[in-house]
Amino acid sequence: MLLLQIDYQNIFLKDLDFSLAIEIGIRTIIMFILVLVFLRSTGKKGVRQLSIFEVAIIIALGSAAGDPMFNGEFAIVPSLIVFLFILGTYRLITYLAAKSQTIENLLEGEPMYIIEDGMFTLKEDGDANFAKDEFFAEMRAQNIEHMGQVRTAILESNGQVSFLFYPVDAHKPGLPIYPKPFSKRSEEILNEGDYACTHCAKIEHLSVSSTCNRCGKKEWVLAIDTKREN
Repeated sequence: MLLLQIDYQNIFLKDLDFSLAIEIGIRTIIMFILVLVFLRSTGKKGVRQLSIFEVAIIIALGSAAGDPMFNGEFAIVPSLIVFLFILGTYRLITYLAAKSQTIENLLEGEPMYIIEDGMFTLKEDGDANFAKDEFFAEMRAQNIEHMGQVRTAILESNGQVSFLFYPVDAHKPGLPIYPKPFSKRSEEILNEGDYACTHCAKIEHLSVSSTCNRCGKKEWVLAIDTKREN
């Protein structure tokens, strides 16, 4: 029987010694400070404000900062030069974006309507594809119980969702967004009542199984009509 010979020393330490560990610590602190300085120089306050373009910049920044942190063969100054070029590129592109709406739309994206009149928007070009579970979670965080409480929802270019609500007395039946009522969706209609299409959230009064006349789907869930709590 052959026994595997595992060299744990090589796996966990290899050529690491005390002086190299100190050097790695110093390199890490320096690069971490440089990353913080770079992020502050962009003028952003938090991750929620980052666009896809800025996330790409951060990834490039992390790649430039990573090697000098632990690899003694990489000097810090070349990484600093990379930082400066990244910052220069960022400043140039943001300047151009400020001058041109077309460039800004290409970099930042455009706000996208997700809900209008309490229903999901339907777009043939596929721009409306998004993770419905994540969107429902975002709605629940805003104390929304069903889509009949929401007049408009817009997905902003930074990933945040903006909501406009119906007045409390003007709400209507809507698609439930909490897991338990939404899990009761089915193609079968057992009892007459107001049902919400699980695909587009259109409300129809049904007594028998039917296809949604708005999106062509046939999965339904019982609509709810509760008022929104402020």
